[in-house]
Amino acid sequence: MIDLDQLSLDEIKELITLAGSIRKNPWAYRESCRGKIMATLFYEPSTRTKMSFQTAMYRLGGEVIGFDNPDNTSVSKGESLKDTITVVSGYADLVVMRNPLEGAPAAASLYSKCPIINAGDGGHLHPTQTLTDLVTLYNEKGRLDHLKIGFCGDLKYGRTVHSLIRTMTRFPGSSFVLISTPELALPKYVLDVMDAAGCSYTITDRLEEALPELDVLYMTRIQQERFSSREEYERQKGIFVLDSEKLQLAKPELKILHPLPRVEEISVEVDSDPRASYFDQTVYGVYARMALILTILKSQSRPEKRKIPRSTHPHRCSNPKCITQTEAYLPRVFREAGDMLLCAYCDSGTLI
Repeated sequence: MIDLDQLSLDEIKELITLAGSIRKNPWAYRESCRGKIMATLFYEPSTRTKMSFQTAMYRLGGEVIGFDNPDNTSVSKGESLKDTITVVSGYADLVVMRNPLEGAPAAASLYSKCPIINAGDGGHLHPTQTLTDLVTLYNEKGRLDHLKIGFCGDLKYGRTVHSLIRTMTRFPGSSFVLISTPELALPKYVLDVMDAAGCSYTITDRLEEALPELDVLYMTRIQQERFSSREEYERQKGIFVLDSEKLQLAKPELKILHPLPRVEEISVEVDSDPRASYFDQTVYGVYARMALILTILKSQSRPEKRKIPRSTHPHRCSNPKCITQTEAYLPRVFREAGDMLLCAYCDSGTLI
């Protein structure tokens, strides 16, 4: 599970349905993964994603190994991603990976002896957060079609935003309002996905103007760890803040989501508003990940060793945050899109 695009809409709906069944009757699933081991390899900090995966596996009766600080592992000695994943995948039935380098889970999947779940790769994708968002929306709004969703804050580095938009374009009637500063605007490859799907969207830097028309508001924090300097971060933080005064402009049935952690972008006073769903969202995340773990482990035995693809072009990905920049042995694989080469790991484009 590197990207939710791997699944059909029917498969996504089956996961949402299964998450709902687990939520209603969790005891029926408490032994479903007895004897299975999940490895969590977190190369950067995480609270909700790591703990919700661990909680999900324990509630299914399985066991968890792994690390949350690569400085305490052989990675600090220079061990490659290939070697780490080759070893750990021999210990576990499933690997969950978060890595600050974009495309790292896709690269790991080339060498893993067991299934890989992408738990976030830099500013690229976060498919299990998207699954969490879908479960939340389905339960809180009662549908996934014909929703107008506003995304506010860091749309450039917000991997949760990228993943959710890409998936929501597949549901009929989806439309979007993109609320950010020009410096944190949505990447072109995500705009291209919306254009290809024929979804309508507007771009604005005014949260107040967008609020009255939204069914869902997806707030995001300005991610300090993605900026090259503290000064650049300071110029962006605090521009968009949702408070009770602004919420007076919104629909009574609006639902407010946030992948968390929250910094300053949602005032604490909003927590008591019935439209605030971001803490419920974290609970839905456990059921979403239980459904995903159960489906992956029940649907297949260990995959056969994959054939490593050959390099398709002599070019190197131009994205400085791509996994290919540090793991030089990786084949240089691209797909052509007009006059662009799109990196198979991080989706960044390079002119031919």
